[in-house]
Amino acid sequence: GQCGNQVGCRFWDLALREHAAVNKKGMYDEALSSFFRNVDTRSGDNGPDIYKGKICSLKARALLIDMEEGVVNEILQGPLRDVFDSKQLITDVSGSGNNWAVGHKIYGCQYRENIVEKLRKTAEHCDCLQCFFIIHSMGGGTGSGLGTFVLNLLEEEFPEVYRFVTSVYPSGEDDVITSPYNSVLAMKELNEHADCVLPIENESLFEIVNKINQMINSGKLGSTVKQNSLVTSSAGIAKTLQAKPFDAMNNIVANLLLNLTSSARFEGSLNMDLNEISMNLVPFPRLHYLVSSLTPLYTLADVNVPSRRLDQMFSDAFSRDHQLIQADPKHSLYLACALLVRGNVQVSDLRRNIERLKPSLHFISWNQEGWKTGLCSVPPVGHSHSLLALANNTCVKPTFIELKDRFMKLYKKKAHLHHYLQIDGMEQSCFSEAISSLSDLIEEYNELDATKGGPRIDPSRLKIAV
Repeated sequence: GQCGNQVGCRFWDLALREHAAVNKKGMYDEALSSFFRNVDTRSGDNGPDIYKGKICSLKARALLIDMEEGVVNEILQGPLRDVFDSKQLITDVSGSGNNWAVGHKIYGCQYRENIVEKLRKTAEHCDCLQCFFIIHSMGGGTGSGLGTFVLNLLEEEFPEVYRFVTSVYPSGEDDVITSPYNSVLAMKELNEHADCVLPIENESLFEIVNKINQMINSGKLGSTVKQNSLVTSSAGIAKTLQAKPFDAMNNIVANLLLNLTSSARFEGSLNMDLNEISMNLVPFPRLHYLVSSLTPLYTLADVNVPSRRLDQMFSDAFSRDHQLIQADPKHSLYLACALLVRGNVQVSDLRRNIERLKPSLHFISWNQEGWKTGLCSVPPVGHSHSLLALANNTCVKPTFIELKDRFMKLYKKKAHLHHYLQIDGMEQSCFSEAISSLSDLIEEYNELDATKGGPRIDPSRLKIAV
């Protein structure tokens, strides 16, 4: 949909910039091959892949789907036009009209064969298919409806491959009146078919952008902020294009995905496969919603990083200002937590900070050591180091409760329902099933929260006869 493609566009732009900063010779190396194919375009339209040697023409391992063509056309006219094949695009003209049922039921059926074929083609070019990323928004029609339809298709076609979903949740002042319906209908699909979901809230992104702007404009940091080091900066894209209002917000999500995939792309002393995230952070299949926080949001110009600044980075990752969702993990229950660190950071720094932070965080009794860590040696462009924290924490519950309340306000009045029910295959039971799926999820978080205050009981150790 619109949101997913715009975030995706920022991701590919930043990924290219990141590889360009490291890969000075323009060789097609292993780091590039994880997300890009190297194609010889001289021999006809779809030339053979080149595995060694110089970069000919990079093609993103991506599929762009939108039922309106505006955003995709814009990408095709922009600086990234050569990164996407015309064979990687699926567009329609009319859009889904903010209606989940149109995206899921109508377009899903209509484009099913086409999507499966293009997914297979793209997957065939991979030596070792690790996982799928879906980027979509929950409030609109295409992102929520067709996005979750594609998620189901992936499960059918590639049942063994992990599915990571980055979902942008609508804010309370959303411009789509039917967004609570679309979001709750999509939530049911995410509960059942995703392996990991990274919920992101527009409000949090907006606040981060404002905070960064305030810091820079207040003159407190003045000249000490390094150029190009803002998480929200679009430095490097063709200057002729005016930055759009959402670009800065989309850049934050793109940076989250860059840090998440850094271990898959670059070397590191403690490598972390994407599959390991789901494996280590999701103890119960339905509770797969991870709260993400990013730090630093900008870099100061002094080059020597005192270790105190490094420790500050770890503290920041657990403060609410750096989270991409408005939640409070410190006062909720952690099921597990992952720290993905990039740049010149030692394992000893990681251990020291985990020990320092541990007392202030509530971990569930049977997983007190629930930390997963990854170290990647290549930092983001303009930074000396960065940290992405992913927490599986019961603090996502308020977001879901608020969504449920907004859904019920409309649903009690049966407002806007007829738009959904007039679509083939859409019954009222779809709504009742979706809301009960969400209620069950909230209840599961409630049950875990109820265990928080209790005394910490260390499990008895196995007695080993000597």
